[in-house]
Amino acid sequence: MTTTPERTDPPLIADERTMLDTWLDFHRDTLALKCADLDDEQLRTASVPPSGLTLLGLVRHMAEVERGWFRNDLAGEEAAPLYYSDEDPDGEFHDLDKADTAEAFATWRAEIAHARELVRGRSLDDIGLGRRKNPVSLRWIYVHMIEEYARHNGHADLVRECVDGVTGD
Repeated sequence: MTTTPERTDPPLIADERTMLDTWLDFHRDTLALKCADLDDEQLRTASVPPSGLTLLGLVRHMAEVERGWFRNDLAGEEAAPLYYSDEDPDGEFHDLDKADTAEAFATWRAEIAHARELVRGRSLDDIGLGRRKNPVSLRWIYVHMIEEYARHNGHADLVRECVDGVTGD
């Protein structure tokens, strides 16, 4: 279903904003690499029992995370959840047999593109309202997003290896 994306290593020397931008993109690209060259069934495979975690679920989750932190918390939009609800707060990981894989990847990419637009021209010191309506800086959001992707990319490593044996960084 998905094809192998390009991934660029972050520079070893750069200003803070460039470092944050490039590390976040590196981790976004890493998740795309973990999903590359797999079919729909493989992307839906929960392969690390007892966990039901799948690569498709991770992509849908990261679309929600991008949407929440950049649209809602930084920009003050009121973007509704895409895959979860009050009744199913982890909905992005559920009912994947009915999920449209192409839609999930397109949505994730669209949320990334929208996040890039929202940060353009903003300072790292710009403030949004976080999850509990506490002020949060764009700098903090970047660091949190890098942490979020890094943690889930570790999960993706394990799932991918179990799906087809592919390993890598």
